[in-house]
Amino acid sequence: MNWTYSCPHCESMLNPDETVVLIGECGAHRILIGFHPQPGTYQAYLPPGFEIQEASIWKFSCPVCGRSLVTDATPELCALDMATQGVRHRLFFSRIAGEHATFVISAEGTKMFGKDANRHSLEMLDLV
Repeated sequence: MNWTYSCPHCESMLNPDETVVLIGECGAHRILIGFHPQPGTYQAYLPPGFEIQEASIWKFSCPVCGRSLVTDATPELCALDMATQGVRHRLFFSRIAGEHATFVISAEGTKMFGKDANRHSLEMLDLV
């Protein structure tokens, strides 16, 4: 299945190949990070030699417009727009390193992915 990811602010495509590319910032570190596009697959592609500390909190932003992807409703999550087979979705993902929590919201409902998804309240996002 093909997923197309875009910035919710500028609508720029964020996965020109097989990875979703975002700017990640944590402390003094600011790097480009690639993510596997399939919801629920928690593989990240990092610069050579770079390691992410477990439980560190990252701020993600669009590499095109630079705006933050952190949600206002719950600051532990970031949001992207996603389309598959012509259907638009909003994807929320945890910004805590090592936490596996992803939510795909569409007119059809909500799909939760990851062992830590139950840790988050969808009511905070006004989605249920």
